[in-house]
Amino acid sequence: MKFTTILSIAFGATFVCASAHAGWFDTPAPPRSLSAFSSEAELQLQFKVWQRRLQQARPRSMKGAGAVVAMEMASQPALSQAAPPVAVSEAKAAADSVTNNQTAGVDEGGIVKVHGKHLVVLRRGRLFTVAIGDRQLRPVAAVDAYRPDVQPGGAWYDELLISGDTVVVIGYSYSGGGTELAVFQIDEAGGLRYRSTSHLRSNDYYSSRNYASRLIGSKLIFYSPLYLNIWQDDLSASLPAQRKWRGDSAGSFQRIAPATRIYRAADELDPAEGIALHTVTVCDLAKPEIDCQATGVLGASGRVFYVSAQAVYIWTVRQHYDAGATRAQSALVRLPLDGSAPTALRTQGAPLDQFSFQESEGYLNVLLQDEGQGEAMWSSERGLGKLALLHLPLSQMGDGRASAPSAYYRPLPGPTGYVSENRYVGHYLLYGAADPQGAGALYALNLANRRAAVQTLALPHAVERIEALGAHALVVGAQGSALAFTSIRLGDFASVGERFERPNAAQGETRSHGFFYRPESDSAGMLGLPVLGSRVDRRGVNRESAAVLFLKNADLNLSMLGTLHSGADGARDDACVASCVDWYGNARPLFIGERVFALMGYELVEGRIGGAGRGAVLGELRRVNFAPGTARAPLAWQK
Repeated sequence: MKFTTILSIAFGATFVCASAHAGWFDTPAPPRSLSAFSSEAELQLQFKVWQRRLQQARPRSMKGAGAVVAMEMASQPALSQAAPPVAVSEAKAAADSVTNNQTAGVDEGGIVKVHGKHLVVLRRGRLFTVAIGDRQLRPVAAVDAYRPDVQPGGAWYDELLISGDTVVVIGYSYSGGGTELAVFQIDEAGGLRYRSTSHLRSNDYYSSRNYASRLIGSKLIFYSPLYLNIWQDDLSASLPAQRKWRGDSAGSFQRIAPATRIYRAADELDPAEGIALHTVTVCDLAKPEIDCQATGVLGASGRVFYVSAQAVYIWTVRQHYDAGATRAQSALVRLPLDGSAPTALRTQGAPLDQFSFQESEGYLNVLLQDEGQGEAMWSSERGLGKLALLHLPLSQMGDGRASAPSAYYRPLPGPTGYVSENRYVGHYLLYGAADPQGAGALYALNLANRRAAVQTLALPHAVERIEALGAHALVVGAQGSALAFTSIRLGDFASVGERFERPNAAQGETRSHGFFYRPESDSAGMLGLPVLGSRVDRRGVNRESAAVLFLKNADLNLSMLGTLHSGADGARDDACVASCVDWYGNARPLFIGERVFALMGYELVEGRIGGAGRGAVLGELRRVNFAPGTARAPLAWQK
């Protein structure tokens, strides 16, 4: 039965609430959790069953056709029984964070972080540190973001995280077998020292919106897919594993997910439609050597994942072919970060991206489309169909055999075409569409009021970004050749605030980390966003950002503070040899204490605010260019 049919039966034209709780429903909890394989022999037997099924379905000569049905399919070259628990009490929002994280206390891998009086920047296969203490901007160190004695061909270095004095660069190596972790030590002076490199077996984790890594306390958390080639003679060679890499093929992979940490899907999986082992890996950065352990859940190949302070959620999507028609089936898996067994539930539809999820007070809210395909590569840009909100008591998660009751889905109105952006801000769900050719609309649902209807707020511009402004919200989007910013007041009802327009401009960054906001109160603060002087699409990843625009928010009235411009020649030869496309962007607004910075490629510019109130103006104070020289060895100012 189609997702939309279930919704129509459950609700008709209206939504009726069943309880006085803001969560809407209270029902008995189902028992149990997902079942793991009891032994390696049992796991291997399951693989053989799938192989026989494929052999009966098609000749051996066609073995490539049903091996992996996944867009990001790539050729891929026993530890403790339990994954280490994550101490959620360690999670806290750092006051000096420079990353626009989705969840407080859950840091996301980015291209710039703060360590003491230094910024650490990851760009085009290199790590840089820049001193910002004592009112200065000074390059300190520059090193390759990979093992010094190797050629990093086929590797992409995307994300950076810091725990204590440990710097970890997360990348994907097509030649190395999967996710690459390069570990460096940083000292108080900003010096960098290479320590080690590890590989985690995985397929390509790239998403145009999501980030592969999270950090809670000293625990590094990854989600990675492993698409199983059922025709492979030894499927054990495709299971989660780690190796210490020394730049050659001598280091062998060691399993980090024994059979007893691999969980069965409740639904019967069809190997011809693609099977993935959805893997969550936890690495302890507090130990001298990177020690990682993994948990895997077998499921369909499509996926969207979200990390809260308590768990990793994986929404799997299966494109089922039946009587010549394609039908999407899905399931939700919850992997607790305390190391306990995962739970699951059959579902309908698919989320747009990680921002479709919100875990709050024992409930999970998920915005769904009935024709979503997951978030791999650019799949989030292609979701279509009718919308619904799943409001799920976490107590309903069980062994995966039950389905989320139809009463938990609320049908929602939506724009024509696909929803481009969605975000939870306070107790509101906000979503809208990107239509740069005409007026747009923002849809707002007050989740604290169980009887509230969805509001439709007309906007004269597209919805290309939704962000929090303290207790309220901001919508950014194209309005003809201009870039428009509209504040949204969120109270008992949502209402349109004030609008600011930047003529002849477009967003220079579309990822969530491109935006940053420094609140001064619930309705006042300062925001920054990279901008370009012309229109670019969501895939404009290889462009230099011309400037970072800063606006003042005063009781949701938006006014110009100033713009910090790049002065660098984007064509300068930096002798790049690895990761030479800025897939994760190259520009960030940064607020550190009372100081204001703009990172633009290899330039760091500091601004200074003069005046006060509506007369405040941001101007340039100082800048530094930390680009490497054209000589490959040594780097211009390597520590």
